[in-house]
Amino acid sequence: MDFIELAEKRFSVRQFKSDPIEPEKLELIVKSALLAPTACNYQPQRVLMIQGDEAMEKLRQLTPCHYGATAAALLCYDSDACFKRQDGAHSGEIDASIVGTHMILEAADLGVGSCWVMFYDPEKMREAYHIPEKYIPVSLLVFGYADDSAVPNPFHTACLPEDKLIFRDDFAK
Repeated sequence: MDFIELAEKRFSVRQFKSDPIEPEKLELIVKSALLAPTACNYQPQRVLMIQGDEAMEKLRQLTPCHYGATAAALLCYDSDACFKRQDGAHSGEIDASIVGTHMILEAADLGVGSCWVMFYDPEKMREAYHIPEKYIPVSLLVFGYADDSAVPNPFHTACLPEDKLIFRDDFAK
């Protein structure tokens, strides 16, 4: 399948089967995180892979948005390692988001469903998984095999017209 087909097919899964993801597929998802581009290739991403019964049970206590997933990844960045621009802006959240995008697209290519989750308390996550202070949680990805009843959100295919989202150099005229 080509990239556009993959991007169109992928959706946020909010109901997973209890079937575990094969270790070799999880390793490919992890590898995609290692291959993702980051600003100046500083690679500030720090990805906590959450898998196994005990770790997933802990996650279920931290967010209702686990949807029965069998694995997860907490995307963080090391605040000491990210690129910093002269105006003070830094690449941490952007780099972690690029990494997350690679992971969910690799998962989709492998037939593994995912959902990007923002509904959690970063401090409780930090405490529960003993995350160092300099690692800043950005988002949570949950993974698993989509339940047969899982369907895309009705807004999944909604998209504003191109002229509302994309502007070209004609704005300067």
